[in-house]
Parts: sequence; structure tokens; C-alpha cells
Amino acid sequence: MKAAVLQSLGQPPRYEDFPDPVPAESEVLVDVSGASLKPVDRQLAAGSHYASPRQLPAICGLDGVGRLPSGERIYFGGVRPPLGGMAQRTAVRKAFAFPIPSELNDEQAAALPNPGVSAWLSLTYRAKLQAGENVLILGATGVTGQLALQVAKLLGAGRIVAAGRNPEVLLKLRELGADATLSLDVDEDELRQSFLGESRNGRFQVVLDYLWGHPAEVFLETLIHKEFATIEREIRFLQIGESAGPVISLPAAVLRSAAVTILGTAGVPPHEILLTALRDVLQHGASGKLRVATERVPLSEVESAWNRESPGRRVVFVP
Repeated sequence: MKAAVLQSLGQPPRYEDFPDPVPAESEVLVDVSGASLKPVDRQLAAGSHYASPRQLPAICGLDGVGRLPSGERIYFGGVRPPLGGMAQRTAVRKAFAFPIPSELNDEQAAALPNPGVSAWLSLTYRAKLQAGENVLILGATGVTGQLALQVAKLLGAGRIVAAGRNPEVLLKLRELGADATLSLDVDEDELRQSFLGESRNGRFQVVLDYLWGHPAEVFLETLIHKEFATIEREIRFLQIGESAGPVISLPAAVLRSAAVTILGTAGVPPHEILLTALRDVLQHGASGKLRVATERVPLSEVESAWNRESPGRRVVFVP
């Protein structure tokens, strides 16, 4: 069969022949219909992720959508190395094969679950968003940031402010539910004033941070009180990604003068919570309440498309 085969870390996979999968007793064979290209797929192939493959060659792709021998359409994850989702066929554990609503097409079914479940769990499981609370999303122009915006709206958030760098995507975020948008592509003083201005419209209770780096530094510094003040409602700052930088400088005054708690995503949640989130995301995707922009690319073009920029969209490789 043909697949996106990784021969060496740090190089794009190539469209090559790979032995057909032989399912183990606990696995099922899947004819793959599509597999999305995610940042983690690139990190794994680059060798920069803690779970990067130790034995090569291997097929890229953590998840995908396809059909079982019975004809049932499924979303799958947890593929056993050296197999992967970016192939004509793969083998997956039965416990990680999930039925797809008929209203959800293959491209959405391949592209939506990974970022959608991440956004859903970030808001419900970790940040514990309550209806009416105000939300700031740092990095809202990325695929997961856009879905986090939609999820926050579904969960009944009060005011939602979306911040990002891509001006074209930023213009579209009000259609997805943003009450206001902020450009991060400005100088530090203007960015600080933008954060302060939106805080005056109603302080944020939840901040989803897909960026870290300088934008996070500037926002956190705006929380410093210059005088003793009565404690307000807590701000839950959830750190998710680091596309703007892996480290920040954090003044102690932020933590001593503001009611802010900095959280991490804390890895994989309990299995039942993960399954419930996946079902919710797929159902909302089927109803059209959650959606992600996609770019359909033949798997044969995987090498040339691997590092291509697709701002605000998710590439879906189709065998």
C-alpha cells in the first residue's frame, strides 16, 4: 500500500510503499478516507516531541477517518507504531474506533476531533468555564483557537475576546461568535492598552493561551494592581501552546496582587471524560455548530505539502 513514510527525523515524509497492516486480535483493519495534518504530527516527525518515533521507517499521522470491513464509517486514533493514519490502510484498536454521525463529511470528521476535543476539554475539564463568564483567547486565529471560540459560545460564555496575528482570519472571528477581536501584531504599548481596554469592559475569568511568549507576558503584567485592592473573581489562565515562545518573564507582583491561577492542560484526561468530549464534539460538528476550515490534499503530495503554511485551515490528506 501507499503511505506517508518517515525515513528520518527532521525530514518530511515521502509517498512510498509500505507493508500492508496485519491487525492484532484487539485491532480492526481500516480503509482510510482522510487524515489531518496537525502541529503535533510535524513535531513528531521533526524529532522535537517526547513521543517522536524511535524506530524508522514509520507512517505519519496520529488519527484519521475511514471505513471498517463492515462498511461502517469511523474516526480512529491511537494507531500502533510504525503504522499511522496517513496511509491507504491502517490497523487500530477496537476501543479507539468511534462511529461518525452521517451528517458529518469525511474531511470534517478527519479535521475536527483533535483540535475540537482539545478546545472542549480546555474549557470544560481544565478551565471549568461557567455560563456567563468572560473569555480571552490568545491565538484565536489558529485552527484550535477558532474552535475554542465556537466551543466557548456553545457553553454560554459571556463576553468572548479573540486575539491573534493573522488579519484575514481575525476579520472572520466575529462570525464565529467573538464579541471583540484584538490584533497581536502591534507594538507592546498598544497591545497593553488593548488588553486593559477589554478588561474594563468586564474582567476575564478564563484565558486560553495558545501562544505563551511575549503576548502572555504583556497580558499578565496588565493584571498587576498598583495598590491594595479587594480580591475579585479569580482569573484561570490556561497555558496550552507556545507558538510565540517557550519561556516568559513573570513578575512576582502578578501573582501577589491579582487573583490569578496559571494552569496547564495536564496531559490526557480519564478515558470516559475523553470519550464524552469526543461524542459532544462530533455531534456539534454534525449539527453545524462546530466547524473547521479544511484544505483537501492528495496523499501523494504529502512531501511538498508537509511544511506549507495554511493559516486558519487544516490540511486533510486523502489517499
